[in-house]
Amino acid sequence: MRKTGAHCRPQVYLFPSLSSAIALPGFFNNNGIVNSLDIYMNLNQAIPDFELPATGNKQFKLSQHSSKLLVIYFYPKDSTPGCTSEGQQFRDLFAEFKAAGVEIFGISRDSVKSHENFKAKYGFPFDLLADTEEIACGLFGVIKMKNMYGKQVRGIERSTFVIEHGLLRREWRAVKVDGHPGEVLEFVKSLGKSVTHG
Repeated sequence: MRKTGAHCRPQVYLFPSLSSAIALPGFFNNNGIVNSLDIYMNLNQAIPDFELPATGNKQFKLSQHSSKLLVIYFYPKDSTPGCTSEGQQFRDLFAEFKAAGVEIFGISRDSVKSHENFKAKYGFPFDLLADTEEIACGLFGVIKMKNMYGKQVRGIERSTFVIEHGLLRREWRAVKVDGHPGEVLEFVKSLGKSVTHG
């Protein structure tokens, strides 16, 4: 493991022999910015375990869903227009995802309380995970610098990942909202999983 020289704290377990696709940062510097460890994950390779609080007074742990087909989508912020539209599109296709054996989870840096309000207001039938410490955001490499009102700010790049039996099957980055959940649905159907996993 490469040392950064700055004060750091571990966030996830790291696996050897990984290359390309998902960056696996494991440490933060004094400014709270993830330092890349130059370790990456291939498609069809195992994703390190992580745990986050979820809506419904639940706790999500990836390893407890190892027999499942998962869609995990990262979005910037609750109750904003693009994130609302994306959630609504996943909601409207939820029955088809369920028929394909898929569980959907949304992740942002908002609190569980914010998530509960967002979920209730728009009737999302899936849970939202609160990544206030950027653990999963760092794991999946979705934190980017964005230009907002002429200033550079850190934020989540809208991204979606399909995970099957703990393995990364597909990723979408810099997602455009319109039609994206439908594209994800077509992909999971193409995996030939027409019955519920587990």
